[in-house]
Amino acid sequence: MPGPSNTLLIEGSFEELADELSHYIDEVKRKQGDNNTAIQTEITPLLEQNQKDEVLKKLVTGSAVLNSAPEKEIIAAYNLLVHLIRQSSNPNMFLPRICQHLSNPITSSPTNGPGLALSVLTTIFNILPQDNDVRYHVFLAILRVIRSSGSFELLRPQLKNLDTWITQWETDEEDQRKLYLSIAEVAEEASGEEEQSYLYLLRALRTIPSDEAASPEARQLSTRALKSALSYPTHFDFQDLTSLDSIQALRKSDPTLFELLDIFNAQVLDDYNDFKDEHDDFIPEQSLSDETLTRKMRLLTLASLAASTQSRSLPYQHIARALQIPSEDTEIWVIDTIRAGLVEGKLSQLNQTFLVHRSTYRVFGEKQWTEVQGRLDTWRASLEGVLGVVRGEREKMAREREREAREMEGRVNGGGGGGGAGRAARREVDVGGLMD
Repeated sequence: MPGPSNTLLIEGSFEELADELSHYIDEVKRKQGDNNTAIQTEITPLLEQNQKDEVLKKLVTGSAVLNSAPEKEIIAAYNLLVHLIRQSSNPNMFLPRICQHLSNPITSSPTNGPGLALSVLTTIFNILPQDNDVRYHVFLAILRVIRSSGSFELLRPQLKNLDTWITQWETDEEDQRKLYLSIAEVAEEASGEEEQSYLYLLRALRTIPSDEAASPEARQLSTRALKSALSYPTHFDFQDLTSLDSIQALRKSDPTLFELLDIFNAQVLDDYNDFKDEHDDFIPEQSLSDETLTRKMRLLTLASLAASTQSRSLPYQHIARALQIPSEDTEIWVIDTIRAGLVEGKLSQLNQTFLVHRSTYRVFGEKQWTEVQGRLDTWRASLEGVLGVVRGEREKMAREREREAREMEGRVNGGGGGGGAGRAARREVDVGGLMD
């Protein structure tokens, strides 16, 4: 996979190396029974005339046969060709064709072929300057090879560099969209990478200008993204979709599908069941799983129920009724909703209630602001009550301290005179004794 830039070192003059490679290509072709053309013969006069680009055209055209060369020789042969191309005044003219060849199967090594192709493509990517836009085409070829081999794990570490590369290549929105879609397709075919596929599909959608939001391409991508978001078991936030112009355009072009999105975005299980009753065959016609959608809708319904309760305490029977499940399954569904990250709380088997600590608002509009205001008013009233109690206790303590101070002062003033006279008398007696 792409890494730091490196250098490809091969000894020999252009003429010597081109003649050697042409001879090798002719040998591979002959072993396959193709004796019609000899590239070595065709390039000899071109080499004498120093027509490097014409020589390279012949070599690049014939290089497709390298995919059937012996496994141990494929990398060396392609690296030699890349070295020769770099000596052209216009190497960018030839490299995309080489990438196309390497995107095709390595027929001589079905098992190790993808690894061989990735090795050569990585070399090409790394020897090019960072701002060379041919890197874009090389990376697309890398994606095609990874997709064919199902090795998404090789791609994952490089995705963190993608935004930097796009900036360096000065890629326009159309090419960005093509790149994001390629990554989405690679992830889609890899096991357990559905969410990655969806994220890059979403990035592709964001490259569509507002004035093209209703175009056929936008509609196709939007319906694909919407179905993906509905189908992925762990995707619960649909605000990322509803904020896009191309998704909003489905309100006119695909109103039933948009209605389904609206249900999953803000409504509950009863609404989903009503939708199915009204549109009997729509779910299977869209290649969607009713089992998956129903399960997701139950989790979302519980999230909405937890977010809307004022007491923060949900009786099991209310949960069971809203989720349309047997009462004995309530705790299982609450635990699943907690695992999904939609709510946090504590189950009480003794009280048959779920105490909500945190809940997720699926949408946040006027209704939610009203709920927040109501809770703030309740908390304010509670705090004012607490403050009143604290203030009353402080005043009571102040009065008590004042009373105790007055009592102490009274005791001091009431018994203080006799004490003073006694001390004076004792002083007089002592003095008298001294005088005697």
